[in-house]
Parts: sequence; C-alpha cells; structure tokens
Amino acid sequence: MRRAFALIALLLAFVALPAFAAPRIGVATMQPGEIFFERFGHNAIVVVDPETNEAISYNFGFFDPTEKDFVSRFVKGDMRYRLAALPFEQDLMQYREEGRGVSIQWLDLDEAQAVELAAALAENARPENAFYKYEYFDDNCSTRVRDALDRVLDGGLRRQIEGRSHGSTARSEAVRLASPAWWMWLGFDVGLGPSADQPMPVWREAYVPMRLAAALREVKNTDGRPLVLEEQQILPHRLPPEPQDGPVRWWPWALAGIAIGIAAAMLGRTRPRLVAAIALPFWVLAGLLGALMLFLWFGTQHTYAWANANLLLLSPLCWLLVPGGARALRGRDPGRFFRGVLAAIALGAVASLFVYWLPVNPQRNVHWIALLLPIHLGLLQGFGARR
Repeated sequence: MRRAFALIALLLAFVALPAFAAPRIGVATMQPGEIFFERFGHNAIVVVDPETNEAISYNFGFFDPTEKDFVSRFVKGDMRYRLAALPFEQDLMQYREEGRGVSIQWLDLDEAQAVELAAALAENARPENAFYKYEYFDDNCSTRVRDALDRVLDGGLRRQIEGRSHGSTARSEAVRLASPAWWMWLGFDVGLGPSADQPMPVWREAYVPMRLAAALREVKNTDGRPLVLEEQQILPHRLPPEPQDGPVRWWPWALAGIAIGIAAAMLGRTRPRLVAAIALPFWVLAGLLGALMLFLWFGTQHTYAWANANLLLLSPLCWLLVPGGARALRGRDPGRFFRGVLAAIALGAVASLFVYWLPVNPQRNVHWIALLLPIHLGLLQGFGARR
C-alpha cells in the first residue's frame, strides 16, 4: 500500500513539473539598403526563449571601423568580423529607420536540434569566440548562418543544395546587387578576376542572404518535412526592389568601341591635339585601374581579384603615354617611344581576345574587350603613323 501511494505521489509530482519547451528558431532576412555596404542584404538567426518569449538576434555582421588597423586590414583583405547577440527588436531599429524589409523563416527543428543550435550560438557569441576572418564570397555573415544550420542538420543542408546550381557566379551576383551604384558595379566588374566566374552551386550562392532564404524554402529537415515551417513579414520594404539578373549584351559595347576607335583613327591624323586632349584622361585612368589591379593581385589577400585579364586592356603602361600625349597636345610630335608603347598596349588588348577564348580560367570580360580593343587600335592608327 505504501508503495502504491509513493508511486501515485511520484506520478503527480512528475505531472506537476513544467513541460520542457525548446527555443523557437528563425532565420531573419533583411533586404538590401542604399548604402554601399548594405547592397547585398543581411541575415541573422533569431532564437526565442519559450519561457520569457524574449527574441535574441545572433548577427554575424558586426565590425569595428574604429580599430587602429581597420583600414589596412580592409585594403589587404584581412577583415575581422564578429558574432553579436542582441535583442531582436534592437537589431530591427536600423532596418525600420532605413525602410528595409525584414522577414523571418521559422524553422521546423526538433527539440534536440533547437537546443543544440541555441547553445552553440550562445557559446560562439562569447567574446573569446566571436571573431572570425571575413571572406567576402566564402565566409561572411550569410555563410555563417548557413553553416550553423548545416551543422545542426548533420550536413543535411549542404547535401540538399550542393548539387544544384542556377548558373550564377560570384561576379554575376556581385554586379547584379551593386548595379544601383554605378561606381560599385564598375569596381566589381573591372576588379574581379577569373575566379569570380566559376559557376556556383546553390550552397556557395548562399553567400547572398536572399539566395539562402530561397534555398531554405526547398530544404527538408531530418524527418523529411519542409524545414521552413512558416514565413513571417516583420517590416515592409519601402526601398526599390532587389535588382534582377540579366545577361550582359556585348554588342552595344562593341558599337560604342568601334565608333570611338574610328573617330580616334581619323581625327588622330588631322586633329591630333583634340584626340590627345581626350586620350590623356583615358590613359591616366587606365593606368590607375591597371596599377590597382596589380596591387590587388600581388599585394593583398583578395584572391578573387588575382590574375585579372582586364590588365591587358587597362594597363599601367598607359601612364608611359602621358608625356608623349602632352607633347601632342602642344602640337609637337609625341616621339618614337610613345608610338612603341602605344603599339605594346594595343597588342595587349589583342591578346586579351585570345585569352578570353582559352578554356583555362575563363573570365567573362568580353564586353570590356568589345569596348576597349577598338579604342586602343584606333589610337594606334591615329598616332602611330605620324612622324
């Protein structure tokens, strides 16, 4: 009888205990903003405490521009970012003020997975663990979210999206999202080398937060159910929508290049001072861009800028044309050295076309070849034959 009463008392005590509830896990996706470092959007993992209903945002996108070596690290490609844990409402303040849309994908994780992910994020957010080396296309705020989810799914996220591709590349995504800011678009398109033109699987494409959100909609959890249980719009997007991808048509660039090249060839013989006045800023800018590309290749860790074939079109040798161009601007003969350098630059531009056709490390710069090759040939024709 005593045992029966003891068993009943134990059962009643067990029933009286509060039921364990796992944290609720969501992925917040922030739409692109108008400032250059906001063009690619952002994301974070949201963990909601089941007892207090407090939502914590685990945000991998924090950096400190006041660090004494921040600028040098940025230039060298050795950036330090960190994970910050802050109240989700506080994290939303900036996006609300800027008019950027925010949505949450609530995930269907089992209790063990949710607890494991919440604990791992809390440990990762500790000051001694929070910092990581930022790699723009390979290890950024979005790939950190992706990797955290993949670990708790025992590699299931990667297995499901690694074998699929939309045909996008690091370049195509970068120039697409940067296109509202012409200077940013120009920097990416000119400055990225052949490594940026390798087709990416959806797994690598997830360096863009919006691409990761789209991929999560097609993923299953470990039980075979859709990983995304529910999508919730938190803030409306009041800015222009995310730019869409589109092919680069080379023929308008070619028409412009041919027209400029023919004009340079014809006017270079009859009105060399006019052509020199237009060509001098072009040579200075081309030399500057070429020197910058060389620096990125040999002086930094920006690996996606290495071996850039645009060096054959925008060569630092263009700076050697400035003295001769200045002489032509004053009505004098630019000299044999000037014409030799002009021929070397034109030969490099011709070589860029052959490099483009090579199957080894192809670079999608045909539009730049179509524009700049005729211009270099036209300048050679206009100035090269003068004595």
